[in-house]
Amino acid sequence: MSDKAVAIIPARLAALRLPNKPLLDIAGKPMIQHVYERARKATRLAGVLVATPDEEIRAVVEGFGGRAVMTSAAHRTGTDRVAEAAESLPPDVGFIVNIQGDEPLIEPATIDQLTGALMDGEEAMASVMCPLPEGREHDPAVVKVVCDVRGVALYFSRSPLPHRRNEDAPYRPMQHIGMYAYRREFLRRFPTLEQTPLERVESLEQLRVLENGYRIRLVETDRVPESVDVPEDLERVRGLFAGGG
Repeated sequence: MSDKAVAIIPARLAALRLPNKPLLDIAGKPMIQHVYERARKATRLAGVLVATPDEEIRAVVEGFGGRAVMTSAAHRTGTDRVAEAAESLPPDVGFIVNIQGDEPLIEPATIDQLTGALMDGEEAMASVMCPLPEGREHDPAVVKVVCDVRGVALYFSRSPLPHRRNEDAPYRPMQHIGMYAYRREFLRRFPTLEQTPLERVESLEQLRVLENGYRIRLVETDRVPESVDVPEDLERVRGLFAGGG
């Protein structure tokens, strides 16, 4: 029976804004180790592995006792890398969780919430959202999501979503957080689907899922996780660790 879940962390050295990002030091450990160790604390995961095209990352992961799988350097997205790594898993793994390698303070409880939502539902995928921080409505770097009454995604956009024609209507705008869980059979199929028109327009891979008629379950967390994309983020996160995390 394919009832186990495994987390895969895609990681590569060639990040444009922050080269060698997975191996940068935070509180005496490489960032990828922090992500790995926090994922290991999630109770609904049967295992955690890192998917990478870089021998240096593999060596570091195995050096701290983690598991790494080598993947092609030609992948365009982290999802493609996760899909390749998933092929190495045993047949009793039916659910794959894609955890971003630049969130060293990721909450194990959020991973469990996401994994459980997919295992207990019928959707092809699950993802995470949180209340949109004030003042970020028009920021195209912040992806917004709207859901139906059951918590299934209707649309994702870089534009304000929804448009507020009635300012008095009670509604909490939600921000999408890029952590995903997939049914294994869907993850195998997803990279073979052609890019779709809305995906190209918004540059949002998850729209390919919706445009092909699949559903994405959203779970809610209370805040945006701390991610490391630029040097300023790295210093902020180092400060959080210095202050106790």
